[in-house]
Amino acid sequence: MEDYNQLILQRQEKLQKLKEMGINPYPHSFRRTHSSAEIKEQFSNLEDKTVQVSGRIMSNRLMGKAGFFHVADMTDRLQIYIKKDDVGQKAFDLYKILDIGDIVGVVGKVFKTRTGEITVVADKLELLSKSLRPLPIVKEKVEDDKKIVFDPFSDKEMRYRQRYVDLIVNPEIRDVFLKRSKIITSLRAFLNSRGYLEVETPILQPIYGGASARPFTTHHNTLDMTLYLRIANELYLKRLIIGGFEGIYEFAKDFRNEGMDRFHNPEFTQMELYVAFQDYKWMMQFTEEMIHAVAKEVMGRSKIKFQGNEIDLTPPWRRLPLYRGIKEYAKVDIANADEKELRKAAAKLEIEVENGWGSGKIIDQIFSELVEPKLIQPTFIIDYPLEMSPLAKKHRDNPRLVERFEPIISGKEIGNAFSELNDPLDQRQRFEAQMKLREAGDEEAQMLDEDFLRALEYGMPPTAGLGIGIDRLVMLLTDQASIRDVIFFPQMRPEQ
Repeated sequence: MEDYNQLILQRQEKLQKLKEMGINPYPHSFRRTHSSAEIKEQFSNLEDKTVQVSGRIMSNRLMGKAGFFHVADMTDRLQIYIKKDDVGQKAFDLYKILDIGDIVGVVGKVFKTRTGEITVVADKLELLSKSLRPLPIVKEKVEDDKKIVFDPFSDKEMRYRQRYVDLIVNPEIRDVFLKRSKIITSLRAFLNSRGYLEVETPILQPIYGGASARPFTTHHNTLDMTLYLRIANELYLKRLIIGGFEGIYEFAKDFRNEGMDRFHNPEFTQMELYVAFQDYKWMMQFTEEMIHAVAKEVMGRSKIKFQGNEIDLTPPWRRLPLYRGIKEYAKVDIANADEKELRKAAAKLEIEVENGWGSGKIIDQIFSELVEPKLIQPTFIIDYPLEMSPLAKKHRDNPRLVERFEPIISGKEIGNAFSELNDPLDQRQRFEAQMKLREAGDEEAQMLDEDFLRALEYGMPPTAGLGIGIDRLVMLLTDQASIRDVIFFPQMRPEQ
C-alpha cells in the first residue's frame, strides 16, 4: 500500500509540473475524426492521410528521442509513434512525463510499420486528462495468433466494486455490456414490430404486488406515507389493459429485498408484456420465437454455449407439466398430495421447508432443488398448482391447476407467464388466501390490492402476460456464470 500511495504522490507531482509547464491537464474538448477501429478498417483509404484520434494510454516505450505507445478507445487499441523532431520540444517533454492511464489526443498521419502494425505518426500531442491513480497493468502477448494475458485484473470483488477499472483493463468485459444493449434493443424491436406499445409504470408504489417477495420500504415526507419500491409492474400494466390498451410492454427496474447469489441481485431488470385476447398457449409460442430471434440477431446463431453446455434455442421447445416433471426427475408423485403429505415427501427427499410455508411453496422448493437444475435444453414448465399462482387463471381442464408457464434454460428459469386471472371475485379470494399465508408467517405472500380489484370489476379482456428476466437472458446469451457479470454496478457489502 505504501508503494501504491507513493505512485499516487508521484502523479500528483507530475500534475503540478504540467501546470508549471503551462499545460492544462484537463482541457474542455478534443475533436476526434476517427476511432481506432475505423482507422484499422479503413486503412487503405486513410494511409498517409491526417487523422485526429484520442484514447487512454495503455502501453508506452520511450526510446531516446522517439517512442511508441498504444491508446485505447471504446472500439480498439491503436499504436502511436512519436518523434521529437516531428512534434517539437514542448510536446515531446509532455510525452516523456505521461503515465499509463493518461488520456491524450493525437493528430498525425496513418501508416503501417515494418512489422505490419497500423500506426499513427504524431504531428501534435495533447493531454486531455491526467490520471492520478495507476492502473493494474495487464500484460499481453500473441503466440500462434492467440492472445495470452499475464497478471490479469481478476479479483472478482474489486472488479465489481471498481467496474470503471475493470472496463479499462479488461476490454472483453465491455463486449458483454455491448451485447446486453443489443439484446435489449433486439427485444424492443421485436415487440415494436408486432405493434405493441412501450409504457412506464410507477416504481414507488403504495401497495407492492405482482410477485411474491419482500419489498424495500421508504417514506414520502410530503404525503407522510409509506411507499415501496416495486417488486413487479404486473398490476399496473393490467390496469392499462383494463383501460383499453391491447398490447403493452415495459422494461422495468424491479427491487426485491432478498438474498444475493449468482442468479439474484436486489435490483434487477425485467421486461413484462401483456397482450389482450390471448392465452398462455399463444404466449409460449411467442416467447420461443422471440428468444430465438434475439439470439439469431445478436449472437448470429441458434445454438449457444453456456457453462460448457450447447443449448439449441430453435423452436419448438419442450412442454412439460410441473407435476409430471417432479415425477420424472424427483421420482415422487405429489399431484394429489395435501400439505401434510407434501411435508412428508419433502422430508423424505431431504428438502428443508419452513413452518409458515403453504403447499405452493413446498412444491416450488421440491421443483427448484430436484427438477429445475436438470432442465438444460429450453423447456416450458406448464400447468402449476393453484396455490403457487395467485394471479393466474384457473386451468380450463383442471381447476386445481392454473395456466402458467416458466421458460427454463440451462437449469434456471428466465421468465414467467400466465393466462391472466380476470375474474374479480376469484382474484379477491386468491388475495385473501395470500393474506392468510402472511398471517401464518410467510413474509413473501402477496398483498391485497383493493384498487386493482376495483379496476378488475370494470372488466379485463382475456389476456396473456409474460415477464422475462433481462439479466438472466443476458447471462445465458453471453455465457456469464454470475448475474454480477452482466450488471455494471451490482450490489455489494460496504467496503471495510
